[in-house]
Amino acid sequence: MYSHPQHNATYDVKQLRQDAGRWLKRLREEQKLSQRDLARRLGLNFYTFISQLESGRGRIPPDRYKAWADALNVKPHIFVRELLKYYDPVTYYYLFEAADSVAAGMNDGSNI
Repeated sequence: MYSHPQHNATYDVKQLRQDAGRWLKRLREEQKLSQRDLARRLGLNFYTFISQLESGRGRIPPDRYKAWADALNVKPHIFVRELLKYYDPVTYYYLFEAADSVAAGMNDGSNI
């Protein structure tokens, strides 16, 4: 039976969410946006959602990734790839790091 990946996680979900929050805050500050400004760009009624995410409490719903990327002036595929590191590190590993390792191994002539 399938279970939610975070229920049996071998990684620290709380720490990853806090790291994601710091990354989001850095992006926001690089754009010189207040939490209220970003909330307006996203069409949110309350800026407190931004605060919650930046402190590691919660996550951006996947159907809002593009809106967030646009609001923070980041290409959506780059935004989602980075966010995946924090929200789903196992999937991130298999999509990007494991694939990169295989490609590197193929380039150096070793068998993987």
